[in-house]
Amino acid sequence: MSTQRTQGSQDADDELWVRRFHPAPEKPVRLVCLPHAGGSASFFFPFSAALAPHADVLAIQYPGRQDRRGEPLLGTVQELTDAVLEALRPWHDRPLVFFGHSMGAVLSFELARRFEREGAPVQGLIASGRRAPTVHREENVHQRGDDALIAEIRALSGTDTGLLADEELLRMVLPAIRSDYKAIETYRYRPDGTQPPLTSPVSVLTGESDPRVSIPEAQAWQELSSGKFTFRSFPGGHFYLTPRQAEVTRAVAEDLAAFARVPAN
Repeated sequence: MSTQRTQGSQDADDELWVRRFHPAPEKPVRLVCLPHAGGSASFFFPFSAALAPHADVLAIQYPGRQDRRGEPLLGTVQELTDAVLEALRPWHDRPLVFFGHSMGAVLSFELARRFEREGAPVQGLIASGRRAPTVHREENVHQRGDDALIAEIRALSGTDTGLLADEELLRMVLPAIRSDYKAIETYRYRPDGTQPPLTSPVSVLTGESDPRVSIPEAQAWQELSSGKFTFRSFPGGHFYLTPRQAEVTRAVAEDLAAFARVPAN
């Protein structure tokens, strides 16, 4: 299913979804970064800069935010998975590794499943700040009023402080945030008869005091792949990876090196 990637071959849809802040076309692997609910590709800009020596880093931009604010929202994980999968096809001329945070971790998992079903397993999956898809919690933040939704965002400290301080701007982006929360809160893992569903190695990163993910819930990712499993926890909450950026990028670089040593299936 690999497609030859040539300079200048991006089409308009590809450019909407895939942001390449620090191109490294000579690297043998592509690291695809998927943001959290309400997040944007720019969240991964500093990670892209730090990881460019190790991979050609791509960041996914969901519709409904920043330069895509006027586009229709996608309110289910399935819809987001389908759209991101198609946007990534032109980039699959070399191995892919997914790095997803929170909602992005679930999207990464579903994308890895899809590639595996198509006979093109990804080189590895790095899941950050999210319990395993098999672990369900009943949550309804997307059904709450605007003030309650804003309070949730502030409590997790995942949105840019400048945006949080600008009430008018924050309310402009609330529809996209609410849509993302709906997508992740209505998501249910559905086994497809393949146990476990992945063969690629899985690395899990989590904050030790994350109110949304317990350590056992994060470790449950191990059940979802027959490949090597690595677990790391860091001081901090749900967005531990922002103040711990240097440690996280070092961990991701270690994962990339370890994934590259695993024989292809």
